Amino acid sequence: MQTDDRYTDAENFLRDLDEDWAHVIDLIGPCRHDPKAAREPYEALIRAIAYQQLTAKAGDAILTRLKALCPDNLFPTPDAVIAMEFDALRACGFSASKIATIKAIAEGSKTGLVPSRGIAVRMDDEALISNISAIKGIGRWTVEMLLMYSLERADILPADDFGVREGYRALRELDEPPKPKALREISLAWSPYRTVASWYLWRVPRERGNVLR
Repeated sequence: MQTDDRYTDAENFLRDLDEDWAHVIDLIGPCRHDPKAAREPYEALIRAIAYQQLTAKAGDAILTRLKALCPDNLFPTPDAVIAMEFDALRACGFSASKIATIKAIAEGSKTGLVPSRGIAVRMDDEALISNISAIKGIGRWTVEMLLMYSLERADILPADDFGVREGYRALRELDEPPKPKALREISLAWSPYRTVASWYLWRVPRERGNVLR
């Protein structure tokens, strides 16, 4: 299998931190983080909302039905989403709260609250998090996923994510995962490669069954 050398520097950096990181990287193998850089923030956010608290299969089905409402476009435009009837979106599988959120995302893309990709790439992480999380129904985690997977930011640590926290618990053989604030402080040692660190932490429990040694 061909390896991806985009993350070699990050892997080597983390490996050199200590034996725990080196062991995990050896167990899991090369990082295969796969961002979708071509997507506009507007589309990435709507996709994220569609998948929230659902399986990948269920999220895929919702998005397929949403896109079928606008067959002439690869993805519905903000104007199209704004114009969509509540019942049509419910039929796609969106809950009432998710409908409100995706419409707010569409409105935000027109007002500038959700910037275009061209503008977003020039904004720093915290500015984007502050702007976009002002939309009701969008939290810090959702914007962090946008930063990691659509804007290809290399130094993002979603410290509120249970999988990341649980991965660190397993990495260090702790009784409990750290609190988000504590993990943010700990993660400073992983900068500027916290996105790759997060990718590995997500896979520690799943790949190793919580048993590293």
